[in-house]
Formats: sequence, structure tokens, C-alpha cells
Amino acid sequence: MVIHRPVAQQGPFADRSEAGRALAERLRDYRDRHPLIVGLPRGGVVVAAVVARVLQADLDIAVVRKIGAPGNPELAIGAAGEGNVVVRNAGLVASMRMPDAEFDRRAREAAEEVADRVGRLRRDRSMTPVDGRLVIVVDDGIATGATAEAAVAIMRAHGAAEVVVAAPVGSPESIAHLSRVADRVVCVDTPSWLGGVGAWYRDFDPVPEEDVVRLLGSSHHTEHSERTPNVPAREVTIRVDHHLALPGTLWEPEDPTGIVVFAHGSGSGRMSPRNRFVADRLSAQGLAALLFDLLTTEEERDRANVFDIELLTSRLLAAVLWLDEQDVLNEPLGFFGASTGAGAALWAASELGERVVAVVSRGGRPDLVLPMLPQVSAPTLLIVGGNDAPVIEMNRTALAELHEPSQLAIVPGATHLFEEAGALEQVAELAASWFTRYCPAASSGRPTGMG
Repeated sequence: MVIHRPVAQQGPFADRSEAGRALAERLRDYRDRHPLIVGLPRGGVVVAAVVARVLQADLDIAVVRKIGAPGNPELAIGAAGEGNVVVRNAGLVASMRMPDAEFDRRAREAAEEVADRVGRLRRDRSMTPVDGRLVIVVDDGIATGATAEAAVAIMRAHGAAEVVVAAPVGSPESIAHLSRVADRVVCVDTPSWLGGVGAWYRDFDPVPEEDVVRLLGSSHHTEHSERTPNVPAREVTIRVDHHLALPGTLWEPEDPTGIVVFAHGSGSGRMSPRNRFVADRLSAQGLAALLFDLLTTEEERDRANVFDIELLTSRLLAAVLWLDEQDVLNEPLGFFGASTGAGAALWAASELGERVVAVVSRGGRPDLVLPMLPQVSAPTLLIVGGNDAPVIEMNRTALAELHEPSQLAIVPGATHLFEEAGALEQVAELAASWFTRYCPAASSGRPTGMG
């Protein structure tokens, strides 16, 4: 699908920052979906930084290199990108009767250029995880569209759930082509004759590499204005059985006082900005945190799996077993569950008994596991938004089945997703206080109350 303004023209833009503001207005509907904004170095990063700031979204770059055809370097027969990803247009390669060895040679050359540029631009920064996310690829203009197309291919290869291409200006022909490879194309102006992208800017000076490095260093990493101290996190793979492995992210502060395993809710995953925000806050308080995808991409397509609490619980228990096998789980264990994931967290806590020292539910559905709640020995904090009336009643019913000192905490003015200003910060503070209170209980005896 293509979104553009076919008649009226806005250009020329004063500079890339002004163009970024105009583009951000066209992208505001994506703000609540917490996208990852990916700029194409170098000029596209300036535009992308403005878009990320307006949408309060994560910012990163896409270092890609198209693999050009012999005698026609603008025709992409593939692309190379970060993470040793190579995408091959099998149809084009076959039509040219290009030997595999020749394609591999060209791919290696492109990959070497990518690696060199990554080192210069990223320095010590790692690529933001893409798997399962909405990614918006941003450039300062679309002429041939070859680089944007390569970026789309690379983002999909890294597991992006949806890829949107966005630019202040672009040629109708290139945009039409990109609309066949991207999920959506958003463009402010599509003049019938583009000429060159630079003609649409009064200031189109080259962007130094140092400016890209600076923009990445000062980028907005969550939808919240404040960041918690940076705690090392690493990507892990949780082996459920011989046939199934699930991706995860593990925060590991130095000398953790406990570890909290997250169970996300319906339609979410380990890249949930809300859960990652809470995990950041917990790690800043000295708690390790594990987020992982409870379902595979194929399983998520079946809506019934999202409410299969028994299946979600089995995955949580598998994650605990994996932590045991990796010799990671040497500290008190807690669960943080959201939506249907809260039901799974409480079921798992009932199975593990005294081994679980605390549970926190955010906008959760503990009502889905009412029969299991009397067997949950861990102190449980049920957090609900003040404007989420149906869920408040569900949690009140669940609280009556839980042992003391479990509590219900209502965040005033918040709705189910806690999107209101300051609401999620309150969730994080409540969770951190609850876990830090009860995690030391594993060795010193559990408190009998909150006083």
C-alpha cells in the first residue's frame, strides 16, 4: 500500500530536520505500536532521528549494501546486511545464469563493505533486535529505491513482523516498486519528475559519519523519556525440547539479588516495549530478568494459542529448567506476567511452590486460573489500571483466592496498556519494590506483611 500526496507539493524542504518533522506527521498513527525507526546512513539517519523523537520510538540504523548485477550495478540481485545476512534474488540470478561462485564472490565483497561501515558507524553499539517488531525504514529520499529495498530484505531476514518504508520525497515509479516488497510505503511528496533527491532540499550538505555516531548515541531507546542505568543484556536461545527453541533476552546485573522471568500477554513477545521497560528498571535494582517468546511465529497465527494457558505455562516451566541447566538460576525466582501471561505465571508459581518467592501481574487475567490460585504460595501483587473496570473486578475476585500478603494495586487514571503519562513508570516502581522486598526472602525468611 502506498500513502502519498499525488498533486500538491511541499518541497523544497529547508533541511533534513524539517523533512523529518513533515514525515513524522504522516507516521503518527504508528506511535502506539512502538516501532523501531531504522535510518539509512548517512542522510536518512538525520530524518529518522527526528521521526523517532516525535514518535518517541527506538532509533537504529540499517547498514546494508546491495549486490549489483554485472554491467548494471543499480540492479540489485541481492543484498548484504549486518549479522552476516545475505539475501539473494534467486529469480534474477537464475535468469542471468550466474554461477553460484560468482554470486558468492559478489556477496562477500558486499559483506566486507558492510562490516567495515558497521565498525565505523556503530563503534561499540550492537544492532537493536528486530525479531517480531514493526520496523520503519527511513531515508531522506527515494530515487531508485534500491537501498531501501535491500534494507527491507535485511529487516525481514532478521525477523521483522512488518516493514514500512518512509521518506519525505520519492519518485512514483520507485515507490510503486517498493510497495510490492514492503508492507507499506509512506511519502510526503511524490513529484511526477523527481530529478535528484537533493533538488528537494535547500540544505542538502553531506552528513559526516560522526553525526550518525552522535545521533545514535543520543537516540531515544524506549517510548519513555527517562532511561534506567544500562545493564548488560544478551540474546539467548531457550531449548524447550529437541525440536523447539525459543529466542530470549537476558539482563544480567552484577551480583543479582534475584531473577524475574517475564510472561507476556496476547499479541506480544519478548520485544514488548512495556515489558522491556520494566525489565530495565528491575535490572537497575539488581534483579536479573529474562524475556522470551512463549510462542513461535507460526503458533501466534492461531489466536487460540494466546489463550492456551496450559501451553504458556509449560513454556515458562521450560524456561526455568533452561535457567537451571545454564547455571544461571542461582538466585530467588520471581514471575512478572502481563494479560494472559499473568495467568501462566500464576499457574507456574502454583507448580513450583516455595521456589517462587514473588509474582507481579500487570493488567493480568488471574481469573483464567482461579482453581490454581490457592496453591500459589508466593506473595502476589496484582497491578491494574484505574480505568480498566472489567479487569479490576477480575483481579478482585482472584485476590480473594490468593494467600496473604498478596495485594491489589490500582494505578489511577490508567487504562489496560498503561499508556498514559507516568503510568508505566508507576508499574515499574511497584514491581521493583515488590520483588526487592521478597526476593531476599529466599535466604532470610519471608516477611509476613508490607508494614
